[in-house]
Amino acid sequence: MNELKDIPDDVKWKLAARCTATLPALYDSAFRKEVGDHYDRLEHGVWMELAPIAYDMAKDLSLPVSSGEELAHTLAIIMTVLFGAGYKTEAMELSENKGVLIIRRCPLLNQGPDATQNTFHKCMAFTLTAVPLLNKKYTARYVRAMCMGERQCEIKIQKNEPPARAKK
Repeated sequence: MNELKDIPDDVKWKLAARCTATLPALYDSAFRKEVGDHYDRLEHGVWMELAPIAYDMAKDLSLPVSSGEELAHTLAIIMTVLFGAGYKTEAMELSENKGVLIIRRCPLLNQGPDATQNTFHKCMAFTLTAVPLLNKKYTARYVRAMCMGERQCEIKIQKNEPPARAKK
């Protein structure tokens, strides 16, 4: 293989996704100690800025976002494209307006000794920002998280509840 065109597309995709999944741990390792207490706040902003990219991906790929189950499935696709094929996911419908994304394997957790303790806030910042951008009628909530010691991640996606009316 002497040319880029000689490398199969699936191999290029896997290598690029592996690099992308490794970047958060590399930045953490390089900057956390130097930046100190401000690191998490700054990093959350970066992960929240990925949400519009998720929206653009869903739109460009015509991925469905009209129900909780569709949002869960679309989010699984987007996360896999962004961070690598190391994800093992399942999207399910809980009811007409609710879905759940179950993540059984996450490539972000295999990126160094501190990856487990530092992954949750990154993932949460991205997911909680992305879901309402994909469909403003929906919100996401973490029920379980592998990086918090659970055996899998469960992200519940549901339609926003109308505000409760005050009793007179």
